[in-house]
Amino acid sequence: MCSVDPESQVVVAASAALTAMQAGMAEPAVPDEHARDVMSLLFHECSAMVAALGAGGTAPVKMQVYDNAGNEVPIDEADPPVRTAVRVLLAEVHGDSESARAHIEIALTNAAPEEMDMLMVQALRWTMRLSDECVRRDLPVADWITTALS
Repeated sequence: MCSVDPESQVVVAASAALTAMQAGMAEPAVPDEHARDVMSLLFHECSAMVAALGAGGTAPVKMQVYDNAGNEVPIDEADPPVRTAVRVLLAEVHGDSESARAHIEIALTNAAPEEMDMLMVQALRWTMRLSDECVRRDLPVADWITTALS
């Protein structure tokens, strides 16, 4: 896991968004000035949890994308924010944080505000689901995430 200052504004913003989403808010707000860094942090932590769930890379972890009806769809047929989220996570999982940040930058530059909201929500949902699974399996989760979700 990356060591982050639990008092940093990015961690505080990410924690508040996780707490709000867990409390039932559909689209928790993240200040615009922190959105890029919050998404990068969330995807980085998701990557660490995927690695833990995949036994450090020795066991495959399957990524699935679903449409609004709950049917699995190929990644290339998913909505653009979901495709971006998958690409960012895959880049992080493969240790390419620079490409992950580039995908986020492209989205920030080209995506409509509602698409950026969907990307943030996807990062938050994955963080929540992956942390739940890691906790269930007694695998490591960043302290700031467990605190935000407790």
